[in-house]
Amino acid sequence: MSDATTPRQRRLTRARGAAYLAGLLPALVAGCLPAAAEPLRAVLELYTSQGCAVCPPAEHYLGDLARRPGILALTFPVTYWDYLGWKDTLGHSLFTERQRGYASGRGEVRVYTPALVVNGGATLPGDNRAGIERIVQEARAGTGLRVPVRSEEQGDRIVVEVDADPNPPGRADVWLVPLLRSRAVTVERGETKGRVAAYVNVARGLYRLGAWTGQAVRFEAPRSAARVGEADTYAILVQGALGGRPGRIWGAAKGPGL
Repeated sequence: MSDATTPRQRRLTRARGAAYLAGLLPALVAGCLPAAAEPLRAVLELYTSQGCAVCPPAEHYLGDLARRPGILALTFPVTYWDYLGWKDTLGHSLFTERQRGYASGRGEVRVYTPALVVNGGATLPGDNRAGIERIVQEARAGTGLRVPVRSEEQGDRIVVEVDADPNPPGRADVWLVPLLRSRAVTVERGETKGRVAAYVNVARGLYRLGAWTGQAVRFEAPRSAARVGEADTYAILVQGALGGRPGRIWGAAKGPGL
């Protein structure tokens, strides 16, 4: 399924996203956290919708991928199918805007579901198992995400550390993504009435912690930032910034239970 949007719609989405992100101003401090036990090789983002009739196989497949070592699998429910008679109960305009940002970076206008983005770069149909397996295997055969990232909960705070890189690929933003580890939703109306959306690691927000420019940095954020919208864990992303659009993901960390 694909979608085209007007400039006015994109401006409205950006405005809502800016308001949603405004609530978090973490401190920059110094320290050292233990290294992650399992280095991450790939971050997989599935863009899906409860209003998408062809998405269930991709959602199930992402659940399989999430159980593999070295993979961080995330679900981003979008909103552009809400007009079909059912408003996605987990969708957010931030995620719609994020997917459109990826498309814009590739010089494309339309977005579609299910779509899978690998490490902020290659985008494939979410049910293209052969293509996804090939890209995932290439990522796992490499050195993984180049920038080491660690996170830890300390009392009512989340502490995040990003290592230095003597040859940074560019400026990046550091994001905290609150996640709901598992959720099943039955669609009650609209064109996909009766469909059951079975999700893993559903994003419930996007919070920018700060910038990374190649030097080691450490952030603190309130633990409550990772508990919005029924979220029960989180992920950390270090992602290149391309004129306000999401770029390549250079580092990532899993929160508790992932």
